Amino acid sequence: MSNAFFKVPIPVNEPIKSYAPGSPEKSELKSKIVELKSKHIEIPLIISGKEVKTGKTEQMVIPHDKNHVLGIYHKAGKEEVEMAIEAALAAREEWAAMPWEHRVAIFLKMAELLAGPWRSTLNAATMLGQSKTSFQAEIDSACELIDFWRFNSYYMAQLMADQPLSSPGVWNRVEYRPLEGFVFAVTPFNFTSIAGNLPTAPAMVGNVSLWKPASSSVYSGYFLMKLFEEAGLPKGVINYVPGSGGQVGNPVMASQHLAGIHFTGSTAVFQNMWKTVGDNISKMKYYPRIVGETGGKDFIFAHNTADIDALIVGALRGAFEYQGQKCSAASRMYIPKSIWAEFKTKYVAEIGKIKMGDVEDFTNFMGAVIDDGAFKTITEYIDYAKEAKDAEIITGGNYDDTKGFFIEPTTIVTTNPKFKTMEEEIFGPVLTIYVYEDDKFDETLDLCDTTSQYALTGAVWAKDRAILVKMADKLKNAAGNFYFNDKPTGAVVGQQPFGGGRASGTNDKAGSAMNLLRWMSVRTMKETFVPPTDWRYPFMDEK
Repeated sequence: MSNAFFKVPIPVNEPIKSYAPGSPEKSELKSKIVELKSKHIEIPLIISGKEVKTGKTEQMVIPHDKNHVLGIYHKAGKEEVEMAIEAALAAREEWAAMPWEHRVAIFLKMAELLAGPWRSTLNAATMLGQSKTSFQAEIDSACELIDFWRFNSYYMAQLMADQPLSSPGVWNRVEYRPLEGFVFAVTPFNFTSIAGNLPTAPAMVGNVSLWKPASSSVYSGYFLMKLFEEAGLPKGVINYVPGSGGQVGNPVMASQHLAGIHFTGSTAVFQNMWKTVGDNISKMKYYPRIVGETGGKDFIFAHNTADIDALIVGALRGAFEYQGQKCSAASRMYIPKSIWAEFKTKYVAEIGKIKMGDVEDFTNFMGAVIDDGAFKTITEYIDYAKEAKDAEIITGGNYDDTKGFFIEPTTIVTTNPKFKTMEEEIFGPVLTIYVYEDDKFDETLDLCDTTSQYALTGAVWAKDRAILVKMADKLKNAAGNFYFNDKPTGAVVGQQPFGGGRASGTNDKAGSAMNLLRWMSVRTMKETFVPPTDWRYPFMDEK
Protein backbone atom coordinates (compact mmCIF):
# COMPACT_ATOMS: atom_id res chain seq x y z
CA MET A 1 0.00 0.00 0.00
CA SER A 2 1.20 3.50 -0.81
CA ASN A 3 1.61 5.87 2.10
CA ALA A 4 1.22 9.20 0.32
CA PHE A 5 -1.77 11.45 -0.34
CA PHE A 6 -2.04 11.62 -4.11
CA LYS A 7 -3.43 14.48 -6.15
CA VAL A 8 -5.12 13.87 -9.48
CA PRO A 9 -3.89 16.21 -12.23
CA ILE A 10 -6.15 19.25 -12.63
CA PRO A 11 -8.20 18.49 -15.74
CA VAL A 12 -8.40 20.67 -18.81
CA ASN A 13 -11.04 20.24 -21.52
CA GLU A 14 -9.73 18.30 -24.51
CA PRO A 15 -9.14 20.66 -27.47
CA ILE A 16 -11.45 20.06 -30.43
CA LYS A 17 -9.61 19.18 -33.63
CA SER A 18 -10.75 21.14 -36.68
CA TYR A 19 -10.55 18.51 -39.46
CA ALA A 20 -9.79 21.40 -41.78
CA PRO A 21 -8.67 20.71 -45.37
CA GLY A 22 -5.14 19.31 -45.39
CA SER A 23 -5.07 18.65 -41.65
CA PRO A 24 -3.44 15.41 -40.46
CA GLU A 25 -6.48 14.48 -38.38
CA LYS A 26 -8.73 14.68 -41.44
CA SER A 27 -6.46 12.42 -43.45
CA GLU A 28 -6.21 9.92 -40.60
CA LEU A 29 -9.98 9.89 -40.03
CA LYS A 30 -10.77 9.35 -43.70
CA SER A 31 -8.33 6.45 -43.83
CA LYS A 32 -9.88 4.91 -40.73
CA ILE A 33 -13.38 5.19 -42.22
CA VAL A 34 -12.22 3.33 -45.33
CA GLU A 35 -10.59 0.68 -43.16
CA LEU A 36 -13.66 0.07 -41.00
CA LYS A 37 -16.00 0.01 -43.98
CA SER A 38 -13.87 -2.67 -45.62
CA LYS A 39 -14.47 -5.06 -42.72
CA HIS A 40 -17.50 -7.12 -41.76
CA ILE A 41 -17.16 -7.78 -38.03
CA GLU A 42 -18.91 -10.08 -35.59
CA ILE A 43 -19.48 -8.57 -32.16
CA PRO A 44 -19.92 -10.94 -29.21
CA LEU A 45 -21.04 -10.26 -25.68
CA ILE A 46 -18.09 -9.64 -23.39
CA ILE A 47 -18.52 -11.23 -19.98
CA SER A 48 -15.59 -11.39 -17.55
CA GLY A 49 -13.33 -10.48 -20.45
CA LYS A 50 -14.48 -13.48 -22.52
CA GLU A 51 -16.28 -13.36 -25.83
CA VAL A 52 -19.71 -15.00 -25.69
CA LYS A 53 -21.64 -15.77 -28.87
CA THR A 54 -25.31 -16.64 -28.50
CA GLY A 55 -26.22 -17.27 -32.13
CA LYS A 56 -29.06 -14.74 -31.84
CA THR A 57 -27.77 -11.99 -34.09
CA GLU A 58 -28.75 -8.70 -35.66
CA GLN A 59 -27.14 -6.73 -38.46
CA MET A 60 -25.46 -3.36 -38.03
CA VAL A 61 -25.97 -1.01 -40.96
CA ILE A 62 -24.84 2.50 -41.86
CA PRO A 63 -27.86 4.83 -41.42
CA HIS A 64 -26.92 7.00 -44.40
CA ASP A 65 -26.14 3.94 -46.56
CA LYS A 66 -28.51 1.31 -45.20
CA ASN A 67 -27.47 -1.41 -47.63
CA HIS A 68 -23.91 -1.35 -46.28
CA VAL A 69 -23.69 -3.87 -43.44
CA LEU A 70 -20.88 -3.22 -40.97
CA GLY A 71 -21.33 -6.61 -39.34
CA ILE A 72 -23.49 -8.52 -36.90
CA TYR A 73 -23.77 -8.57 -33.14
CA HIS A 74 -24.90 -11.28 -30.75
CA LYS A 75 -27.82 -10.63 -28.41
CA ALA A 76 -27.91 -11.55 -24.74
CA GLY A 77 -30.73 -13.44 -23.08
CA LYS A 78 -31.57 -14.44 -19.51
CA GLU A 79 -28.77 -17.02 -19.29
CA GLU A 80 -26.08 -14.61 -20.43
CA VAL A 81 -27.36 -11.82 -18.18
CA GLU A 82 -27.13 -14.13 -15.18
CA MET A 83 -23.59 -15.05 -16.25
CA ALA A 84 -22.73 -11.36 -16.42
CA ILE A 85 -24.16 -10.68 -12.96
CA GLU A 86 -22.09 -13.53 -11.52
CA ALA A 87 -18.98 -12.24 -13.30
CA ALA A 88 -19.50 -8.72 -11.99
CA LEU A 89 -20.04 -9.88 -8.42
CA ALA A 90 -16.96 -12.12 -8.64
CA ALA A 91 -14.84 -9.15 -9.75
CA ARG A 92 -16.29 -6.73 -7.23
CA GLU A 93 -14.28 -7.45 -4.08
CA GLU A 94 -10.85 -7.20 -5.68
CA TRP A 95 -11.82 -4.15 -7.74
CA ALA A 96 -13.31 -2.32 -4.75
CA ALA A 97 -10.20 -3.12 -2.70
CA MET A 98 -7.81 -1.77 -5.32
CA PRO A 99 -6.18 1.47 -4.11
CA TRP A 100 -8.15 4.36 -5.57
CA GLU A 101 -5.14 5.90 -7.29
CA HIS A 102 -4.61 2.71 -9.29
CA ARG A 103 -8.25 2.65 -10.35
CA VAL A 104 -7.96 6.28 -11.41
CA ALA A 105 -4.79 5.54 -13.34
CA ILE A 106 -6.72 3.14 -15.56
CA PHE A 107 -9.27 5.79 -16.49
CA LEU A 108 -6.65 8.47 -17.02
CA LYS A 109 -4.93 6.01 -19.34
CA MET A 110 -8.23 5.52 -21.18
CA ALA A 111 -8.37 9.27 -21.70
CA GLU A 112 -4.84 9.37 -23.10
CA LEU A 113 -5.49 6.43 -25.40
CA LEU A 114 -8.65 8.07 -26.73
CA ALA A 115 -6.92 11.42 -27.14
CA GLY A 116 -4.20 9.72 -29.16
CA PRO A 117 -4.15 6.35 -30.94
CA TRP A 118 -7.83 5.48 -30.48
CA ARG A 119 -9.29 8.85 -31.50
CA SER A 120 -9.79 8.15 -35.19
CA THR A 121 -11.19 4.67 -34.48
CA LEU A 122 -13.94 5.87 -32.12
CA ASN A 123 -14.75 8.87 -34.30
CA ALA A 124 -14.94 6.76 -37.47
CA ALA A 125 -17.07 4.11 -35.74
CA THR A 126 -19.45 6.81 -34.51
CA MET A 127 -19.66 8.43 -37.93
CA LEU A 128 -20.44 5.12 -39.62
CA GLY A 129 -22.68 3.54 -37.01
CA GLN A 130 -24.55 6.65 -35.89
CA SER A 131 -24.30 8.94 -38.95
CA LYS A 132 -22.48 11.80 -37.24
CA THR A 133 -20.43 14.37 -39.09
CA SER A 134 -16.75 14.57 -38.26
CA PHE A 135 -17.35 17.57 -36.00
CA GLN A 136 -20.27 15.97 -34.16
CA ALA A 137 -18.22 12.79 -33.66
CA GLU A 138 -15.18 14.74 -32.50
CA ILE A 139 -17.04 16.70 -29.81
CA ASP A 140 -18.78 13.51 -28.67
CA SER A 141 -16.83 10.28 -29.00
CA ALA A 142 -13.47 11.98 -28.51
CA CYS A 143 -13.55 15.25 -26.54
CA GLU A 144 -16.52 14.74 -24.24
CA LEU A 145 -15.58 11.20 -23.28
CA ILE A 146 -11.97 12.20 -22.64
CA ASP A 147 -13.31 14.97 -20.43
CA PHE A 148 -15.60 12.58 -18.55
CA TRP A 149 -12.68 10.37 -17.58
CA ARG A 150 -10.31 13.19 -16.64
CA PHE A 151 -12.81 15.32 -14.74
CA ASN A 152 -14.48 12.39 -12.96
CA SER A 153 -11.09 11.24 -11.71
CA TYR A 154 -10.46 14.71 -10.31
CA TYR A 155 -13.93 14.98 -8.77
CA MET A 156 -13.56 11.63 -7.06
CA ALA A 157 -10.38 12.77 -5.31
CA GLN A 158 -12.08 16.01 -4.29
CA LEU A 159 -15.03 14.14 -2.79
CA MET A 160 -12.81 11.84 -0.77
CA ALA A 161 -10.94 14.83 0.61
CA ASP A 162 -14.16 16.15 2.14
CA GLN A 163 -13.86 15.07 5.77
CA PRO A 164 -15.82 15.93 8.94
CA LEU A 165 -14.72 18.02 11.92
CA SER A 166 -13.24 16.35 15.00
CA SER A 167 -13.60 17.38 18.64
CA PRO A 168 -10.66 17.18 21.09
CA GLY A 169 -9.65 13.61 21.81
CA VAL A 170 -11.64 12.28 18.84
CA TRP A 171 -10.78 11.68 15.22
CA ASN A 172 -13.78 11.64 12.88
CA ARG A 173 -13.40 10.54 9.30
CA VAL A 174 -15.46 9.17 6.43
CA GLU A 175 -14.57 6.73 3.73
CA TYR A 176 -16.26 6.60 0.36
CA ARG A 177 -17.08 3.00 -0.47
CA PRO A 178 -18.60 1.63 -3.66
CA LEU A 179 -22.11 0.22 -3.53
CA GLU A 180 -22.63 -3.45 -2.88
CA GLY A 181 -24.02 -5.46 -5.76
CA PHE A 182 -23.77 -4.21 -9.36
CA VAL A 183 -24.82 -1.15 -11.37
CA PHE A 184 -26.92 -1.54 -14.53
CA ALA A 185 -25.82 0.97 -17.18
CA VAL A 186 -28.31 1.49 -20.01
CA THR A 187 -27.02 3.78 -22.75
CA PRO A 188 -28.57 5.56 -25.79
CA PHE A 189 -27.53 5.56 -29.44
CA ASN A 190 -26.98 9.26 -29.84
CA PHE A 191 -23.83 9.90 -27.78
CA THR A 192 -20.83 7.60 -27.68
CA SER A 193 -19.58 9.71 -24.76
CA ILE A 194 -22.68 8.87 -22.71
CA ALA A 195 -22.25 5.22 -23.65
CA GLY A 196 -18.71 5.39 -22.31
CA ASN A 197 -19.55 7.37 -19.19
CA LEU A 198 -22.55 5.51 -17.78
CA PRO A 199 -20.75 2.23 -17.01
CA THR A 200 -17.39 3.82 -16.16
CA ALA A 201 -18.45 6.57 -13.72
CA PRO A 202 -19.69 3.98 -11.18
CA ALA A 203 -16.71 1.73 -11.96
CA MET A 204 -14.23 4.51 -11.24
CA VAL A 205 -15.34 4.69 -7.61
CA GLY A 206 -15.12 0.90 -7.21
CA ASN A 207 -18.41 -0.46 -8.53
CA VAL A 208 -18.94 -3.17 -11.13
CA SER A 209 -21.29 -2.72 -14.08
CA LEU A 210 -23.48 -4.51 -16.57
CA TRP A 211 -23.64 -2.39 -19.71
CA LYS A 212 -26.55 -2.64 -22.14
CA PRO A 213 -25.92 -0.39 -25.15
CA ALA A 214 -28.66 0.76 -27.50
CA SER A 215 -29.06 -1.73 -30.33
CA SER A 216 -28.19 0.96 -32.88
CA SER A 217 -24.85 1.80 -31.24
CA VAL A 218 -23.43 -1.63 -30.45
CA TYR A 219 -20.78 -0.97 -33.09
CA SER A 220 -19.05 2.00 -31.42
CA GLY A 221 -19.67 0.41 -27.99
CA TYR A 222 -17.64 -2.63 -28.96
CA PHE A 223 -14.62 -0.45 -29.75
CA LEU A 224 -15.01 1.20 -26.35
CA MET A 225 -14.84 -2.23 -24.71
CA LYS A 226 -11.62 -2.90 -26.59
CA LEU A 227 -10.27 0.44 -25.39
CA PHE A 228 -11.17 -0.46 -21.79
CA GLU A 229 -9.25 -3.70 -22.19
CA GLU A 230 -6.15 -1.97 -23.55
CA ALA A 231 -6.21 0.51 -20.66
CA GLY A 232 -6.00 -2.40 -18.20
CA LEU A 233 -9.53 -2.52 -16.81
CA PRO A 234 -9.79 -5.87 -14.98
CA LYS A 235 -12.06 -8.54 -16.40
CA GLY A 236 -15.61 -8.54 -15.10
CA VAL A 237 -15.63 -4.92 -13.92
CA ILE A 238 -17.70 -3.90 -16.96
CA ASN A 239 -19.64 -6.59 -18.81
CA TYR A 240 -21.03 -5.90 -22.27
CA VAL A 241 -24.53 -7.33 -22.82
CA PRO A 242 -26.27 -5.92 -25.91
CA GLY A 243 -29.77 -7.18 -26.59
CA SER A 244 -33.43 -6.27 -26.43
CA GLY A 245 -34.75 -4.29 -23.48
CA GLY A 246 -36.88 -7.13 -22.19
CA GLN A 247 -34.39 -9.95 -22.70
CA VAL A 248 -31.63 -8.05 -20.87
CA GLY A 249 -33.58 -5.73 -18.60
CA ASN A 250 -36.05 -8.19 -17.10
CA PRO A 251 -33.50 -10.56 -15.53
CA VAL A 252 -31.42 -7.61 -14.36
CA MET A 253 -34.37 -5.94 -12.68
CA ALA A 254 -35.30 -9.21 -10.99
CA SER A 255 -31.85 -9.61 -9.41
CA GLN A 256 -31.60 -9.06 -5.67
CA HIS A 257 -28.06 -7.81 -6.28
CA LEU A 258 -29.09 -4.74 -8.28
CA ALA A 259 -27.48 -1.78 -6.51
CA GLY A 260 -28.02 0.99 -9.02
CA ILE A 261 -29.29 2.05 -12.43
CA HIS A 262 -27.42 4.56 -14.58
CA PHE A 263 -29.73 5.34 -17.48
CA THR A 264 -30.12 7.60 -20.49
CA GLY A 265 -33.03 6.95 -22.81
CA SER A 266 -36.77 7.31 -23.14
CA THR A 267 -39.01 8.57 -20.38
CA ALA A 268 -41.42 5.64 -20.71
CA VAL A 269 -38.67 3.05 -20.32
CA PHE A 270 -37.16 4.83 -17.32
CA GLN A 271 -40.50 5.17 -15.59
CA ASN A 272 -41.18 1.47 -16.13
CA MET A 273 -37.79 0.57 -14.66
CA TRP A 274 -38.48 2.74 -11.63
CA LYS A 275 -41.86 1.06 -11.16
CA THR A 276 -40.28 -2.39 -11.46
CA VAL A 277 -37.74 -1.53 -8.79
CA GLY A 278 -40.58 -0.44 -6.53
CA ASP A 279 -42.52 -3.63 -7.19
CA ASN A 280 -39.44 -5.76 -6.44
CA ILE A 281 -38.03 -3.79 -3.53
CA SER A 282 -38.99 -6.29 -0.82
CA LYS A 283 -36.96 -8.97 -2.63
CA MET A 284 -33.84 -6.85 -3.07
CA LYS A 285 -30.80 -6.66 -0.84
CA TYR A 286 -30.40 -2.91 -1.39
CA TYR A 287 -32.35 0.24 -2.20
CA PRO A 288 -31.00 0.77 -5.73
CA ARG A 289 -29.65 4.18 -6.63
CA ILE A 290 -31.66 5.33 -9.64
CA VAL A 291 -30.05 7.95 -11.87
CA GLY A 292 -31.65 8.79 -15.19
CA GLU A 293 -31.67 11.37 -17.94
CA THR A 294 -34.62 10.96 -20.27
CA GLY A 295 -36.56 13.09 -22.76
CA GLY A 296 -36.72 16.74 -23.61
CA LYS A 297 -38.90 19.25 -25.40
CA ASP A 298 -36.31 21.96 -25.39
CA PHE A 299 -37.16 25.56 -26.10
CA ILE A 300 -35.80 28.77 -27.52
CA PHE A 301 -37.64 31.86 -26.28
CA ALA A 302 -36.89 35.16 -28.00
CA HIS A 303 -37.69 38.70 -26.88
CA ASN A 304 -38.04 41.55 -29.36
CA THR A 305 -34.61 42.87 -28.34
CA ALA A 306 -32.89 39.66 -29.47
CA ASP A 307 -30.02 39.79 -31.98
CA ILE A 308 -31.83 38.30 -34.98
CA ASP A 309 -28.77 37.09 -36.91
CA ALA A 310 -27.35 35.33 -33.85
CA LEU A 311 -30.79 33.93 -33.03
CA ILE A 312 -30.96 32.33 -36.47
CA VAL A 313 -27.64 30.57 -35.96
CA GLY A 314 -28.70 29.41 -32.49
CA ALA A 315 -31.97 28.02 -33.82
CA LEU A 316 -30.40 26.34 -36.84
CA ARG A 317 -27.59 24.68 -34.93
CA GLY A 318 -29.71 23.94 -31.88
CA ALA A 319 -32.44 22.22 -33.88
CA PHE A 320 -30.62 20.49 -36.74
CA GLU A 321 -27.09 19.50 -35.70
CA TYR A 322 -26.94 15.72 -35.62
CA GLN A 323 -30.38 15.64 -37.23
CA GLY A 324 -32.01 16.90 -34.02
CA GLN A 325 -31.20 13.60 -32.31
CA LYS A 326 -29.98 15.18 -29.11
CA CYS A 327 -32.02 15.18 -25.93
CA SER A 328 -30.99 18.84 -25.71
CA ALA A 329 -31.99 19.78 -29.28
CA ALA A 330 -34.22 22.81 -29.77
CA SER A 331 -37.64 21.54 -30.83
CA ARG A 332 -39.99 24.42 -29.96
CA MET A 333 -39.49 28.14 -30.34
CA TYR A 334 -41.37 31.26 -29.23
CA ILE A 335 -40.71 34.42 -31.21
CA PRO A 336 -42.39 37.86 -31.06
CA LYS A 337 -44.38 39.12 -34.02
CA SER A 338 -42.38 42.36 -34.29
CA ILE A 339 -39.21 40.53 -35.40
CA TRP A 340 -40.85 37.55 -37.08
CA ALA A 341 -40.83 38.81 -40.67
CA GLU A 342 -37.11 39.60 -40.67
CA PHE A 343 -36.27 36.41 -38.81
CA LYS A 344 -38.33 34.23 -41.17
CA THR A 345 -36.82 35.64 -44.35
CA LYS A 346 -33.23 35.23 -43.19
CA TYR A 347 -33.87 31.90 -41.43
CA VAL A 348 -35.46 30.24 -44.47
CA ALA A 349 -32.56 31.45 -46.61
CA GLU A 350 -29.98 29.94 -44.23
CA ILE A 351 -31.81 26.62 -43.92
CA GLY A 352 -31.78 26.45 -47.72
CA LYS A 353 -27.98 26.39 -47.64
CA ILE A 354 -27.78 23.23 -45.49
CA LYS A 355 -26.30 20.18 -47.20
CA MET A 356 -27.38 16.71 -46.11
CA GLY A 357 -25.96 13.35 -47.11
CA ASP A 358 -23.15 10.86 -46.49
CA VAL A 359 -21.05 12.05 -43.54
CA GLU A 360 -17.90 10.96 -45.39
CA ASP A 361 -18.49 14.10 -47.45
CA PHE A 362 -17.21 16.69 -45.00
CA THR A 363 -19.19 19.46 -46.70
CA ASN A 364 -22.45 17.97 -45.37
CA PHE A 365 -23.95 19.58 -42.26
CA MET A 366 -26.42 16.73 -41.64
CA GLY A 367 -26.49 12.96 -42.03
CA ALA A 368 -29.31 10.45 -41.67
CA VAL A 369 -31.52 9.66 -38.70
CA ILE A 370 -30.53 6.52 -36.88
CA ASP A 371 -32.84 3.81 -38.24
CA ASP A 372 -36.12 2.87 -39.89
CA GLY A 373 -38.10 3.13 -36.65
CA ALA A 374 -36.94 6.69 -36.02
CA PHE A 375 -37.56 7.58 -39.67
CA LYS A 376 -41.18 6.42 -39.49
CA THR A 377 -41.88 8.13 -36.17
CA ILE A 378 -40.44 11.47 -37.24
CA THR A 379 -42.09 11.51 -40.66
CA GLU A 380 -45.47 10.76 -39.09
CA TYR A 381 -45.16 14.06 -37.19
CA ILE A 382 -44.25 15.87 -40.41
CA ASP A 383 -47.22 14.35 -42.24
CA TYR A 384 -49.49 15.35 -39.35
CA ALA A 385 -48.32 18.96 -39.67
CA LYS A 386 -48.88 18.92 -43.43
CA GLU A 387 -52.54 18.03 -42.91
CA ALA A 388 -53.18 20.37 -39.95
CA LYS A 389 -55.16 23.57 -40.47
CA ASP A 390 -53.33 25.41 -37.70
CA ALA A 391 -49.79 24.70 -38.95
CA GLU A 392 -47.60 25.51 -41.94
CA ILE A 393 -44.26 24.03 -43.01
CA ILE A 394 -41.83 26.77 -44.05
CA THR A 395 -38.67 24.66 -44.53
CA GLY A 396 -38.13 21.01 -45.38
CA GLY A 397 -41.00 18.61 -45.02
CA ASN A 398 -39.51 16.10 -47.45
CA TYR A 399 -37.86 12.78 -46.65
CA ASP A 400 -36.41 9.77 -48.46
CA ASP A 401 -35.27 6.36 -47.23
CA THR A 402 -34.21 4.96 -50.60
CA LYS A 403 -30.50 4.95 -49.74
CA GLY A 404 -30.47 6.09 -46.13
CA PHE A 405 -32.85 7.50 -43.55
CA PHE A 406 -32.81 11.12 -44.67
CA ILE A 407 -35.20 13.80 -43.43
CA GLU A 408 -34.87 17.43 -44.43
CA PRO A 409 -34.49 20.10 -41.72
CA THR A 410 -38.17 20.81 -41.18
CA THR A 411 -39.66 23.94 -39.65
CA ILE A 412 -43.32 24.11 -38.68
CA VAL A 413 -45.06 27.37 -37.81
CA THR A 414 -48.25 27.03 -35.78
CA THR A 415 -50.91 29.36 -34.50
CA ASN A 416 -51.69 26.89 -31.71
CA PRO A 417 -49.20 27.04 -28.79
CA LYS A 418 -50.39 23.57 -27.71
CA PHE A 419 -49.98 22.06 -31.18
CA LYS A 420 -48.88 18.40 -31.12
CA THR A 421 -45.32 19.15 -32.22
CA MET A 422 -45.03 21.89 -29.58
CA GLU A 423 -45.75 19.37 -26.82
CA GLU A 424 -44.41 15.95 -27.79
CA GLU A 425 -40.80 14.86 -28.09
CA ILE A 426 -39.92 14.05 -31.71
CA PHE A 427 -36.16 13.41 -31.56
CA GLY A 428 -35.52 14.43 -35.13
CA PRO A 429 -34.84 17.46 -37.35
CA VAL A 430 -38.15 19.19 -36.67
CA LEU A 431 -38.51 22.64 -35.08
CA THR A 432 -41.94 24.13 -34.36
CA ILE A 433 -42.32 27.90 -34.00
CA TYR A 434 -45.11 29.82 -32.29
CA VAL A 435 -45.29 33.53 -33.10
CA TYR A 436 -46.66 35.53 -30.18
CA GLU A 437 -48.00 39.06 -29.88
CA ASP A 438 -45.42 41.33 -28.26
CA ASP A 439 -47.90 42.50 -25.63
CA LYS A 440 -48.47 38.87 -24.58
CA PHE A 441 -44.87 38.32 -23.55
CA ASP A 442 -45.74 37.33 -19.96
CA GLU A 443 -48.55 35.00 -21.02
CA THR A 444 -46.26 33.31 -23.52
CA LEU A 445 -43.59 32.79 -20.86
CA ASP A 446 -46.28 30.96 -18.88
CA LEU A 447 -47.04 28.84 -21.93
CA CYS A 448 -43.38 27.96 -22.35
CA ASP A 449 -43.17 26.88 -18.71
CA THR A 450 -46.33 24.76 -18.71
CA THR A 451 -46.65 23.30 -22.22
CA SER A 452 -44.20 20.42 -21.83
CA GLN A 453 -43.77 17.75 -19.17
CA TYR A 454 -40.01 17.98 -19.70
CA ALA A 455 -37.41 20.30 -18.21
CA LEU A 456 -34.06 19.52 -19.78
CA THR A 457 -32.64 22.47 -21.73
CA GLY A 458 -33.84 25.89 -22.80
CA ALA A 459 -32.48 29.14 -24.18
CA VAL A 460 -33.62 32.73 -23.82
CA TRP A 461 -32.65 35.54 -26.16
CA ALA A 462 -32.66 39.29 -25.44
CA LYS A 463 -30.30 42.25 -25.32
CA ASP A 464 -32.23 43.79 -22.42
CA ARG A 465 -30.64 42.51 -19.19
CA ALA A 466 -33.74 43.13 -17.08
CA ILE A 467 -35.74 41.02 -19.53
CA LEU A 468 -33.19 38.22 -19.34
CA VAL A 469 -33.50 38.26 -15.56
CA LYS A 470 -37.28 38.10 -15.82
CA MET A 471 -37.17 35.23 -18.31
CA ALA A 472 -34.70 33.26 -16.23
CA ASP A 473 -36.79 33.70 -13.10
CA LYS A 474 -40.05 32.74 -14.79
CA LEU A 475 -38.50 29.65 -16.39
CA LYS A 476 -36.35 28.62 -13.42
CA ASN A 477 -37.87 25.13 -13.28
CA ALA A 478 -38.35 24.66 -17.03
CA ALA A 479 -34.77 23.57 -17.79
CA GLY A 480 -31.89 21.99 -15.90
CA ASN A 481 -29.45 23.49 -18.41
CA PHE A 482 -30.35 27.09 -19.20
CA TYR A 483 -28.69 29.26 -21.85
CA PHE A 484 -28.59 33.03 -22.36
CA ASN A 485 -28.22 34.12 -25.98
CA ASP A 486 -26.96 30.73 -27.07
CA LYS A 487 -28.31 27.48 -28.49
CA PRO A 488 -29.64 25.00 -25.89
CA THR A 489 -27.12 22.30 -26.84
CA GLY A 490 -23.41 21.64 -26.41
CA ALA A 491 -22.91 21.25 -22.66
CA VAL A 492 -19.22 20.79 -21.83
CA VAL A 493 -17.95 18.59 -19.00
CA GLY A 494 -16.58 20.71 -16.17
CA GLN A 495 -18.33 23.81 -17.51
CA GLN A 496 -22.06 23.04 -17.77
CA PRO A 497 -22.94 19.91 -15.73
CA PHE A 498 -25.78 18.25 -17.64
CA GLY A 499 -29.22 17.06 -16.56
CA GLY A 500 -32.82 18.13 -16.15
CA GLY A 501 -35.83 17.73 -13.92
CA ARG A 502 -39.55 17.05 -14.22
CA ALA A 503 -40.02 14.21 -16.72
CA SER A 504 -36.49 14.76 -18.06
CA GLY A 505 -34.78 12.86 -15.27
CA THR A 506 -33.26 12.95 -11.82
CA ASN A 507 -30.95 15.91 -12.62
CA ASP A 508 -27.87 14.24 -11.16
CA LYS A 509 -25.64 16.16 -13.55
CA ALA A 510 -23.43 13.86 -15.62
CA GLY A 511 -19.80 14.91 -15.58
CA SER A 512 -19.91 16.37 -12.09
CA ALA A 513 -19.12 15.41 -8.51
CA MET A 514 -22.88 15.27 -7.88
CA ASN A 515 -23.19 12.29 -10.20
CA LEU A 516 -20.17 10.45 -8.80
CA LEU A 517 -21.45 10.78 -5.26
CA ARG A 518 -24.53 8.79 -6.24
CA TRP A 519 -22.30 5.73 -6.75
CA MET A 520 -20.60 6.02 -3.36
CA SER A 521 -21.72 4.67 -0.01
CA VAL A 522 -20.22 6.67 2.84
CA ARG A 523 -19.03 5.07 6.07
CA THR A 524 -18.57 7.40 9.02
CA MET A 525 -15.89 6.41 11.54
CA LYS A 526 -15.27 7.86 14.99
CA GLU A 527 -12.14 7.00 16.94
CA THR A 528 -11.88 7.99 20.61
CA PHE A 529 -8.26 8.02 21.74
CA VAL A 530 -8.83 7.85 25.50
CA PRO A 531 -12.28 6.37 26.14
CA PRO A 532 -13.96 7.02 29.55
CA THR A 533 -13.68 4.35 32.25
CA ASP A 534 -16.58 5.55 34.42
CA TRP A 535 -20.10 5.35 33.11
CA ARG A 536 -21.41 8.09 35.46
CA TYR A 537 -21.88 11.74 34.35
CA PRO A 538 -21.06 14.80 36.55
CA PHE A 539 -24.70 15.88 36.72
CA MET A 540 -25.36 12.77 38.79
CA ASP A 541 -23.06 13.86 41.67
CA GLU A 542 -25.76 15.91 43.38
CA LYS A 543 -29.43 15.17 43.87
